[in-house]
Amino acid sequence: DFEASFIRLIDKVTNGSRIEINQTGTTLYYQPGLLYGGSLEHDCSPSRGIGYYLESLLCLAPFMKHPLKIVLRGVTNDQVDPSVDVLKATALPLLKKFGIDGESLDIKINRRGMPPKGGGEILFSCPVRKVLQPVQFTDPGKIKRIRGTAYSVRVSPQMANRMVESARGILNKFLPDIYIYTDHMKGVSSGKSPGFGMCLTAETINGTILSAELASNPQGQGAAVLPEELGQNCAKLLLEEVYRGGCVDSTNQSLALLLMTLGQRDVSKVLLGPLSPYTIEFLRHLRSFFQIMFKIETKTPEEEHMGGEKVLMTCVGIGFCNLSKTIR
Repeated sequence: DFEASFIRLIDKVTNGSRIEINQTGTTLYYQPGLLYGGSLEHDCSPSRGIGYYLESLLCLAPFMKHPLKIVLRGVTNDQVDPSVDVLKATALPLLKKFGIDGESLDIKINRRGMPPKGGGEILFSCPVRKVLQPVQFTDPGKIKRIRGTAYSVRVSPQMANRMVESARGILNKFLPDIYIYTDHMKGVSSGKSPGFGMCLTAETINGTILSAELASNPQGQGAAVLPEELGQNCAKLLLEEVYRGGCVDSTNQSLALLLMTLGQRDVSKVLLGPLSPYTIEFLRHLRSFFQIMFKIETKTPEEEHMGGEKVLMTCVGIGFCNLSKTIR
């Protein structure tokens, strides 16, 4: 059902797509239309997070005909997909590096929704661009501060404070500048299911943002999680992400590579941590769709003096130009 919901979403943002699914639901015929955009609303399936839908919209939004403003409803934070908080903290700054910026680039969380019932709501808006800038993004720099959000919905507000306490217990050993917001949503804006979780981001002097997140088990599934454990585990995940390093964290590797591919006919370079399996598969798709190959150089920890092995990805953009953008 979440894939059917995703197809309906793609149908809404495009104009003239043809979609045919056979009766058993095993083959899909898709003829793409023009990316249209505009003001839209979509109810996402609660079996996957809003992040599942938002990730694809982040890839498509800059190339619409009209700037996209879309309200998505469903599960904002779960254990499978990147949460809305993480995409807001990491993907938006990444888009800005490619020249997609302005006041209208924003993700606003109106309501939080936890699985299994959801009930969250977000507003995503993104301006359109004719061409993307090439990037040279090879020095991540040192970590200067850690920010985060501990959220709790339909449980005691004390849960958030307990998570913050235990996460700081680990992170304070490395860095003094830590601030974790507590976000306790009440009433209508707390969705339909109880839960809590945390999202942490580490920012470097060069503007690289690395993120980690964890959410509690959905109501009625799995063992109950202690907020203290969740806070500690989330802090450890952030340290793991910092160790992997690179200029883009592992959730957004594929987005960065796509925007590099679609850039002007110029060289783009980005330093990444170890490639995730998702990214490796994504590179194969880029090769079959755009006939583009990346030059991949490995950097050993000795050369970089920090963290795990790094990969330097270099490519020449295909010079994609957004022809459908309306001329004002």
